Amino acid sequence: MKKPTVAIIGRPNVGKSTLVNRIIGSRKAIVDDTPGVTRDRSYYDADWQGKAFTLVDTGGVMPDADLEEHPFAELINMQVEVALAEADLVVFLLDGQAGITAVDEDIAEQLRRSGKPILLTINKIDRHDQKALAAEFYALSLGEPYSLSALHGNVGVGDLLDEIIKRLPVPAEDVQEDTRIHIALVGRPNVGKSSILNALLGEERSIVSDISGTTRDSLNVPVTFEGEEFVLVDTAGIRKKGKVDYGIEMFSVDRSIRAVRDANVTVMVLDATENIQSQTAGMVTDQDKKIIDMSNQAGKGLVLVVNKWDLIPDKTSKTVETFKKKLYQELPFAAFAPVLFTSAAKGQRLTNIFELAKTVHENANRRIKTSLVNEVMAEAFTLSPPAPIKQRRLKLLYATQVGVAPPTFIVFVNDAKLMKDSYRRYLEKKLRENFEFSGTPIVIVTRSREEKKERMQKKGK
Repeated sequence: MKKPTVAIIGRPNVGKSTLVNRIIGSRKAIVDDTPGVTRDRSYYDADWQGKAFTLVDTGGVMPDADLEEHPFAELINMQVEVALAEADLVVFLLDGQAGITAVDEDIAEQLRRSGKPILLTINKIDRHDQKALAAEFYALSLGEPYSLSALHGNVGVGDLLDEIIKRLPVPAEDVQEDTRIHIALVGRPNVGKSSILNALLGEERSIVSDISGTTRDSLNVPVTFEGEEFVLVDTAGIRKKGKVDYGIEMFSVDRSIRAVRDANVTVMVLDATENIQSQTAGMVTDQDKKIIDMSNQAGKGLVLVVNKWDLIPDKTSKTVETFKKKLYQELPFAAFAPVLFTSAAKGQRLTNIFELAKTVHENANRRIKTSLVNEVMAEAFTLSPPAPIKQRRLKLLYATQVGVAPPTFIVFVNDAKLMKDSYRRYLEKKLRENFEFSGTPIVIVTRSREEKKERMQKKGK
């Protein structure tokens, strides 16, 4: 069952990111400042009293602006609509020190119309004697306000989490697991996602939402290929609308992120005709890189599709390899992904997407015997011993696979602090050379000797 979703919404600077960090128990980056990539929603796995849920941070909605004139009010409304569409529960966070603002009232109006369960939450109540400040917020007609201090965590955070898990939907026990392979078609506008989807379905399908100012949730389209069922999770159809180009760009990324999280395999569609002269330079943008990196972090399988291949002039037998080489140079963190050259207009090699997705999904769920894992790891350490650090050398004790999708390995060593990222990449390379893991990221977790002893002792009790 898909975990329930809790969205934290509110205007900038009310403490959404601080509350997220408080709930998940770490200081993770909430806003991405990569040039060319707009600030978009972030998803985190959260747990309270044994109940898991997905936490969505909608921070960074509105850039610096004159709030009195609300020049970006439309973007705020768009973000709230998207949050409401996917959330099972909404935490509406406000600033208890600032009181109710006009932007807060606008958001509250949308929340009242939505019918979704809302937790009215007042932040920056740092002392118990400040709780009286929350009384003002009854005027928003969203129920009883919950007071807390996200920064200090000494007031109200536990009470809020208790209320969150009370209100989350309980998964039905009799729901059967969906074993179909879900494929997320992602990529920038106009790279051919809609054309690929329509060609695979054999029909024209409306992709763009007619709702003014916002896009619909990703479309889940069942399709059967050679007797096997797949689900295409489509994100195509983002169109620019007048003065909200910034918002449309933001939601293009947002939609892709949600599609990737709902899928087993990410299919990143790129336009072969972008800057043909330099071949791939400019074909991959910061936005594409961000989505691919997020897909890797989420442990999803990955296929790179270079579309509009029919428009590349003067192709030779070496053109494909030239494109692949330069593409991997731009995407070194996706060098494990297979590359498919397609033409949606001509219908060339499109069904290979299903075949590659199936292969990648199988590889992501591949399990390797512990004896073979140890054999490969031991050989890797022997062929290229890790360099000593302060006269101490990393030593292998034991290795085993502990998970799939993505394949996850634990390597027990004498001291995990001696494991350099470069050597971790070397071990990953050796795993890929010996086992078929094409198209899937690999996770290698390092544990020290003492941690292994503690785990064995706990297991023996």
